[in-house]
Amino acid sequence: MLPETPEFTSDLKFALELADIADQISLPRFRSADLRIDTKPDRTFVTDADIAVEQAVRDRIEATRPGDAFLGEESGTGGGGERRWILDPIDGTSNFLRGVPNWATLIALEVDGEVVLGVVSAPAFGIRWYAETGLGAWREDHGQTPSRLQVSGVRELADASLSFQSIEQWREADHLNSLLALERCVWRDRAYGDMWSYMLLAEGQVDIVAEFDVKPYDLAALVPIVREAGGTFTDVTGELTIYGGSSLATNGLLHEATVETIREAR
Repeated sequence: MLPETPEFTSDLKFALELADIADQISLPRFRSADLRIDTKPDRTFVTDADIAVEQAVRDRIEATRPGDAFLGEESGTGGGGERRWILDPIDGTSNFLRGVPNWATLIALEVDGEVVLGVVSAPAFGIRWYAETGLGAWREDHGQTPSRLQVSGVRELADASLSFQSIEQWREADHLNSLLALERCVWRDRAYGDMWSYMLLAEGQVDIVAEFDVKPYDLAALVPIVREAGGTFTDVTGELTIYGGSSLATNGLLHEATVETIREAR
């Protein structure tokens, strides 16, 4: 039986401390007039805030947990061992640089290849979501008492709300027909985008989230939150991995039907 309040293990306390460090850097840079923006070789954007957050978090991990490894979007891998922290310093950089508040720092802990802890900190929203395996998923608003998350009980695709990130992703992955097939099956489709789609799923307000062109640091922190809220998280083929370049999260009840719809429409 899940606890009524979060159990703050040493790893979760540390992850939330890392989120504090990230928020203290990122939020003051949000909508700042002197924000520096560069383009990476893959044509995605990076800001001085992305780089500063990742460096500060990495420094704290190396100083406090020197035996743990690290994987970050901006600085790559470091260290070795069975435990690895995975970081996306600002998920939703394009939102961040345009002044849209849908962005967050994603912090995850992977142990022996399995992601066991995730923190999503969205300071512009004033919200944090977090989970650790076996201890439930939680949302905390402006330091208020955390509330436990639970996915929806929707059982039919015809009653489901779908968030698909972007049409471009599906077209470039040669899955546009799959997206159109899903759209025809569900009650409602929207593109809430980035981490927020998955958090809405964990809260029971969205029933299906799927996207392509995603990296492990885009997904790792989201997985424990979705699963601990009662949902299912795989790639679009149904494989339990964050390394397949795609993602599919559902309330669990809709997962098999969603995988089948995507497969058949391809």
